[in-house]
Amino acid sequence: MDADEVLISVDPSLRGTGLAVLQRSAGKVRCLHFDVVKNAPKLSVAGCLLEIHVRLSDVMARFSPQTMAIESVIYVQSFPTAITLGSARGAALLAAAQKGLAIHEYAPRRVKLAVVGHGAAQKSQVAFMVRSLLGLTTTPPPDAADAIAVGLAHFQSTASPVRNRPRSA
Repeated sequence: MDADEVLISVDPSLRGTGLAVLQRSAGKVRCLHFDVVKNAPKLSVAGCLLEIHVRLSDVMARFSPQTMAIESVIYVQSFPTAITLGSARGAALLAAAQKGLAIHEYAPRRVKLAVVGHGAAQKSQVAFMVRSLLGLTTTPPPDAADAIAVGLAHFQSTASPVRNRPRSA
């Protein structure tokens, strides 16, 4: 039987960081919490990074996860976009590092493949599958659904292999 594992998963973005707290116990996964850190367009970049850090730190203090799963950097054609996304990831990673969490990164295509079965899935497909897989009563907002999907990809990649039982003679 698997020991309980609590995970915080993050889909970083400066204006809409998705976050989720998932628990795996005895091979079953349930969603304990999901949210989106929505930063106003008028808030400075530094203010957005502080809000991401504070909100993630608060959630970590509330749920005491052992691990963070975070979406890795995606290819972007704009350097300013890459820097902004990297900054949001940095705020999330700092919060996890301060709590001593193990950190695992997952590429967006790998996350979509794990949850939907197709690496180029649309956000609406990810949200539908997340709701279905976890039996949620409401469909999470897209950024939160993406964060949940990152956590599900982590649990899928770290699942214990099925062990063959010795045959009786």
